[in-house]
Amino acid sequence: MKNAFNSQSVLPVIGRVLLATIFVASGIGKLAAPAATIGYIQSVGLPLASVGLIIAIAVELGGGLMLALGIKTRLVALGLAAFSIVTGLLFHHAIGDQNQMIHLLKNFAMAGGLLQIAAFGAGAYSLDQRTERLVQARGA
Repeated sequence: MKNAFNSQSVLPVIGRVLLATIFVASGIGKLAAPAATIGYIQSVGLPLASVGLIIAIAVELGGGLMLALGIKTRLVALGLAAFSIVTGLLFHHAIGDQNQMIHLLKNFAMAGGLLQIAAFGAGAYSLDQRTERLVQARGA
């Protein structure tokens, strides 16, 4: 009998869901308190804070859900990695403050994990993989 646990199948989906969790939770938080997010965006001197809020919610919620489900995973992972680096540099650059340094490094670490997903794909349990199998079955 074959081992039911296949780390190459299970670990990628667990990794995607864990990475997606912070984006989805953050997007929901922004939806729940838009004024606080707009104020935070304005506090670092960025223009068009309302537009920034909409973009952040779309990226975090949309990208996070797409990552978790494995939809357009490589492209989404690249976008979320860029978003993590840019937001880390814009909002957590005060590295003299240990809390801000931790947030910056967290963003960079998330970007690293997302780049791994971009390089190696979504894995077996993803809509990308399902679509690929359907395309192959039709072509065979």
